[in-house]
Order: sequence, then C-alpha cells, then structure tokens
Amino acid sequence: MLMKESFIVPLGVYGFNEVETVILAALVTEDPLLLIGNSGTGKTFLLNSLSEALGLEHRHYNASLISFDDLVGFPYPDQDKGGVKFLETPATVWSAESVLIDEISRCKPEHQNRLFSLVHERRIQGIALSRLRYRWAAMNPCSSDQGAIEEYAGSEPLDPALADRFALLVRAKDWEGLTADERSRVADPGGEGKASDDGGRLKGLIAQWRQIFLDQLNQCPTFILDYTTSVISNLNAAGIRISPRRSRLLTRSLLAASIVGGSNSEEGFRQVLDCSLPHIAWGVEPAEKKVLASHIAAWNIASHAREAWIHAFMAEATLVGKLRELLDGCNSPDLGSMAIAQFLASGPRDQTAALSFALYPAAAMGKLPIGSDGVNDLAKTASPIFTVEGEISWQERMSGNNTQHPDFARYAKLLAELSGPRVHRARQLFNWYLVNNVVPADPGKLEADINDCVNLLKERKLV
Repeated sequence: MLMKESFIVPLGVYGFNEVETVILAALVTEDPLLLIGNSGTGKTFLLNSLSEALGLEHRHYNASLISFDDLVGFPYPDQDKGGVKFLETPATVWSAESVLIDEISRCKPEHQNRLFSLVHERRIQGIALSRLRYRWAAMNPCSSDQGAIEEYAGSEPLDPALADRFALLVRAKDWEGLTADERSRVADPGGEGKASDDGGRLKGLIAQWRQIFLDQLNQCPTFILDYTTSVISNLNAAGIRISPRRSRLLTRSLLAASIVGGSNSEEGFRQVLDCSLPHIAWGVEPAEKKVLASHIAAWNIASHAREAWIHAFMAEATLVGKLRELLDGCNSPDLGSMAIAQFLASGPRDQTAALSFALYPAAAMGKLPIGSDGVNDLAKTASPIFTVEGEISWQERMSGNNTQHPDFARYAKLLAELSGPRVHRARQLFNWYLVNNVVPADPGKLEADINDCVNLLKERKLV
C-alpha cells in the first residue's frame, strides 16, 4: 500500500515505498522486524538509516561472525553481590536502543539460542536490556528458496520458534522489482556516505503515532479484532498454521498500520497479513490462494460488523443516544469518522448542526473515538455556529425592514426559560438557524438534547 507521502525516501532509502506503511508500523509497535532479500537490496541500509533518523544508540552485528563476548563484553566477578558483571565496550549491547542482527540466517545454532531471548524478551543472559526499543534483523533468502543455491550457501532456514518472534517479515525488492525512478536513484552515487537526516520529522511522527497506538491498545477497535480472529481461524483451517501468539502480533501491527496510514483499507490489511506470515523465514511459501481466500472472508465478516454498528448509530433517535453509541460502542477512530460523515451527509440539517455543535469541543481535544477526518467534518459545521453571534442583525437580513425574523419570537421564549451556560449555547445555535434559514421542527427538544450531551461529556470527564 503506497502512502500519500514517503517518509523514508527523504532519508535516501529507495525501493521500499510499497511496504513503507508496514515498516513504519513496526517502528510504532516496537515489535521485532525481519527483512528478507537478496544481497545488495538495501536491507541493512534501510535499518541503519532509520536508526540515524530516529537518533538511536544503535548496534549493528553480523550474526555469522559475532561472538558472545561481542554482545555482552568481558565477564568479571561482582565482589559486592557475589555474581558476575560485564566490562562494556562501545560495541556491547547493554546501552543500545536499537539492534540490527545482520545475516541472522547464517548464525551458528548456539548463537541463535542466545539471540532468541534478545529478540523475544529484550534480555541477554537473563538480564533485561532496559534501553532497548527496536530489535531488527536481516537475512538472505534461505537456500531452499533459491534456484541458485550456491549464491546463498550457508543461509539456512530460521528455526520456526525464532521466526515466529518477528512480528513483521518484509521482503526487499531486487532490481527487476524497482521502478525506473527507483533504479536511477539507487544507481546515483551522489548521496553516498551522507547521514540520514530529515530534521527530526520522522522521529516526531513516530512519537505521535506511538502515543495514539498506546492509547488505543486497551480498547482495540473491534473491526481489527474481528478481522484478526477470523483470518487466523481461516488460515489454520486451510492448513497454514498460525500460532496464538502471532494473533496478538498481527492485531498490534494492524492497529499501528491503520494509525500510520490514516484508515483501515482492505489493501493495507492484506499487506500487513502477508508480512505477518513467518513461514518464508524457514523456506515455506504459504499458498497464495488460501491466504487470499482467508483474507477476503475475514474482511467481509469484519465489514459486516462495522456496517451493523454504523446502522445502530444512525438509528439512534436522539443526539445523546448517538453520543452514547459513539462512546460505548465505537473504539475505532476510523469507524467513528465514518459514522459522523454518514450522519452529517444524510441527517436533517437542524440535527447535524446541533450534533456538531455539541461534540466538536470534545472532538477537537481528542477526547472522542473520532479520527482527524471526523474532527474536520464536525468543525466545518460547528465553527460557524460558535462565531455567528454578533456578525449580522436580523433587520439587515430582512432587507432593511424592521420586521423581526418569523422564528425569533419562538426562540426568545425558549431562551427566557433557560439559565446559566444553556442560554449562551442555545443563543448561538438559534442564531445560526436564523442566519442559515434552517427551521428545526422542535428547537426545544434539540436544545435539551445538546444539554444532555454536554452533561454526559462532563460526567465522563471529556470536557
């Protein structure tokens, strides 16, 4: 899935545009990432460039050459605690924030076992690596994948248990997979040796997306959960075994990708699914038809549930009913935006204005399960309501006549019955109705509904 704007091309990295959302999702989740591709396809360059752009304390190890002492340093007795300490060097892993294990498929079995805890638990020798955020690895296709086995002699399939610890496995494109522009950029030596620096833009975006991701983890969108549980069941039924552990990794990756991409798209979900199948790391290619069929069935099930919720939202007769449905039944900003857009497009104008007026302050503060598109949609209607008062006199609007607007007396009577903040809110809304020639069937009911919405938002501490 191509992003509207690339955030890795400015780093001088080319050939990964189609999988950029997946790569950025891995940065958001901080789950392990494995790149698989032929030699010279930019795997190592990509990961080292990301570490530079994010300003990380980075370690780059060649797994085929690494010794255990390279990782931990030299052991010496801890006389105070009666244990062992390690003498650190600039290459040891203890202070690293990101680690790249290159050539992991050429790693000796004993080192694979030691790296297992690093990838899975952020631990070495049972000791937690407190600063470590990112665990990355790169490998050539294992020998069983290649027609010319001698080219990658020594690149062996990963142990399935180790491969299953990588949340996302991304293929790097070779020359024939690059566009003409990408080939030209890759061949150009002009940027060689330059640091990958975008002025901190990517670092800021990752921090922003990461916070949204953490906020949504405890209430993961039901659409994503419905898709994950369905597609995992479908794949296992089709003979493509997916572990229960991986179901959680897939959910995390889908959530992060939806935040990075700005929406839930079928193309995006399929891409994350393809990059979540660990089988390619041990030389097995899952049947394309089975994966596609599993995806389509899961997408349809999740979409049906989404449509059912939007129908429930639209069916609520009162504004406060719609707000309750939004707060209690929707935990996906994308879904919330879809419901808001549908109501604003098809609902009566007096009600859509009242709902926008009631919800916009909380939505603008990020307190509602609505994405940026939904907030913008509410703002288009709500902003004029907040600013209309005092901009125009009713006499001027009536072409110079001294006759009051026909509905003014009705509104004045309602305003006289109110007190406190309700008066100001009602006056703003009623003035907007007058200016825009909107005649609500029951303005008193709408005002009461807005007040109920405000009270509910206050009760939930959302305003």
